Amino acid sequence: MTDSKPDEDLSALAKGGRQNFIGFILRLVARLPFLFIAGRLYGPDALGRFASALVVVELVALLCAMGEKRGLAQRLADGDQSHPANLVYDGMLLALGFSALAAAFFWFVPAPLFPSGDYTELDRFIVLAIPAYALTEIVLAAQAYKYDIATTVRARAVVEPWTISIMAGLFYFLPAVSDSGLALAYLASIYAGLATGLWSFFRSYGRPRGWRPRPAYMGRLTMRALPLATADAIEWGTRRVDIFILGLFAAPAAVGVYYIAQQVASLPQKLKTSFEPILGPVITKNLKTKNYQAIASQICQVGFWIVAMQAGIALALGVPGEAVMGLVGPEFVGGTGALAFLLAAEVVAATAVVSEAVLVYVARVRNLWISIGTIALQAVLTVVLIEAMVAGGYGEPYKAAAAAIALMLALGTASLVKAVLLSRILGQSINTFRWPLVWAVAPAVLVGWAATQLPEWAELIVGIPAILGIYGYIIWTRGFGPEDRVLFRRNLDKDEPTRT
Repeated sequence: MTDSKPDEDLSALAKGGRQNFIGFILRLVARLPFLFIAGRLYGPDALGRFASALVVVELVALLCAMGEKRGLAQRLADGDQSHPANLVYDGMLLALGFSALAAAFFWFVPAPLFPSGDYTELDRFIVLAIPAYALTEIVLAAQAYKYDIATTVRARAVVEPWTISIMAGLFYFLPAVSDSGLALAYLASIYAGLATGLWSFFRSYGRPRGWRPRPAYMGRLTMRALPLATADAIEWGTRRVDIFILGLFAAPAAVGVYYIAQQVASLPQKLKTSFEPILGPVITKNLKTKNYQAIASQICQVGFWIVAMQAGIALALGVPGEAVMGLVGPEFVGGTGALAFLLAAEVVAATAVVSEAVLVYVARVRNLWISIGTIALQAVLTVVLIEAMVAGGYGEPYKAAAAAIALMLALGTASLVKAVLLSRILGQSINTFRWPLVWAVAPAVLVGWAATQLPEWAELIVGIPAILGIYGYIIWTRGFGPEDRVLFRRNLDKDEPTRT
């Protein structure tokens, strides 16, 4: 191992972080029109029905991807480097088979997608998103192994959100499809993202050489991938089981309001999930050399980057929360409390996400059990807290806030447990918290509170930049050291490794 290796790894992580931060900004700009169109044109009832179907479709698609979002990096690192395309096509064929079966099942049995029983024939076509979603996960993971994060940014932050925004607006004004506009717009966005990923994938990997389906290998791959695929699905499910449970206790309109709050809160979530593609290749490389100290350092480094960025964005969206939710429509302002807790949940979840990036390779079964425990805890807390709100005579907004609180508590517990487990395995301390975060949050909250005294338009136009400005200044001057500022130094790009 050379002395430059840690710097190369840090440079690779920083480049991925820079590209994905740009992707976050692009996603934010593109997502806002969709939230406005969905809220103002379609309304909370239609959003609630769409959200219920989306929960099942994306969960099943993630399972059908067979854990390749993170497992592919390890297979490529350990496999035949002369024909890496063959390994990717193995995963794609397996995912296509499972997802086709799943899509066929839900086409003929749509009740799990639409528990209210209210849907159109066109709504059922949303099942076609299952194979496309699964294949997109795999081709983007394959590109990430080559340190090509730009393709993920194009697909996830530009093509998909802009497609769903444009198509949702277009379909609303077409009488023949307006009732199913959200489902059809989502379907169009998923296939547009897949096409974007495939374009780069074919250029990078080309055609397989001497490849043919191997049933025995497919069976072994399936058994090996099950723990990772289940962990991926559970981690994703923690962001959706609250919608499912809330739908059992609240009206569709309340589910629609909560869905909008969740969509706003998911914007900072993309900051941490966007580091996963580049973390996988870096971690697997150091695992092969048993460089556990480097892995721990990278996890703490990336974890702090994620927490620092997410906290600032959470403050900027949460403090003026009523104004943010009011943009979608006045009937969505009741979801402000849920939005605040959902934003907090994304911040506390960061440690669990970066810890899991290593645990899926070194303790995948134990990680799976922790993930199962997390979603079980969330489900129990969600039911208990919503029942408490019902018993107290509180209305629909309080039920939504209860679901968000349950998510925050469950993800906080998962972060603590996974960090402790990873620390014991690596023999290194895992800590993503630094005190300058507190120093930056306090004045940002004060600035945000002052902004809420302004008219709503000024609260957004003036308040959000002011919150981000004061928070960013303190984090930069008091929280970021030289190794943190690598994230913003483009002159390191020439030193970054490139896979061939």
